Amino acid sequence: MKLQDIPKIKHTNANNFFLLCGPCAIEGEDMALRIAEKVVNITNKLEIPYIFKGSFKKANRSRVDSFTGIGDEKALNILKKVSETFDVPTVTDIHEISDAHLAAQYVDVLQIPAFLVRQTDLVVAAAKTGKVINLKKGQFMSPESMKHAVQKVYDSGNDKAWITDRGTMFGYQDMIVDFRGIPTMRQYAPTVLDVTHSLQQPNQEAGVTGGRPDMIETIARAGIVNHVDGLFIETHFDPANAKSDGANMLHLDNLEKLLTNLVAIRKTVNAL
Repeated sequence: MKLQDIPKIKHTNANNFFLLCGPCAIEGEDMALRIAEKVVNITNKLEIPYIFKGSFKKANRSRVDSFTGIGDEKALNILKKVSETFDVPTVTDIHEISDAHLAAQYVDVLQIPAFLVRQTDLVVAAAKTGKVINLKKGQFMSPESMKHAVQKVYDSGNDKAWITDRGTMFGYQDMIVDFRGIPTMRQYAPTVLDVTHSLQQPNQEAGVTGGRPDMIETIARAGIVNHVDGLFIETHFDPANAKSDGANMLHLDNLEKLLTNLVAIRKTVNAL
């Protein structure tokens, strides 16, 4: 897959990492546009190829009373408005076979969640839409096993796929990033590091996922040094009150400094 396969993506000749960034979930139009505007301005300034990320629904919640969304088509229409307003591509995750056709009408990239990446019917349905497919590595899977997920996309007649590492389960309530997996997965497809989900602390007693946002720059820097093709970072202007995954999101005010540092590291790595 080439970056140029993604509609509306900019700065593809900048020799930079690409970025998937936005809120965990679409909570409303104003918040989505506010976040998108800030990230678009930063990525244009730094010449980072950018894809706006937002989940139109959250199906994999810890508790039945957790926030799952504002309505499928309402959220998808907001993603479409973000794309049209700022002329950027968008990505959202799907959870059921029927979601593939629905979401493909609104976004440019379909994301297969980590817990579902071995679901053949879901991967095939997404691939057959012809959209670019983001395959998140299961927390329970080895890097080597992701070649089979990529092959399912290819066997469905779609050659536009990449892999995203979102950490591996370490004990019952923590995640760890094994950077040995990055060169392995890059043999199969372009590879993204999901920085913020890698810092989750799932399965807390309260049924609400915890996290270590203080480690975001540490993990992101290590990803750039180890030649990831892209980064995935969830951000919000008020993480403490975000309706999903606030515990591991980056505050929007801290994004520009982080990306500025990462671009500098990327330039150094490119020169080696």
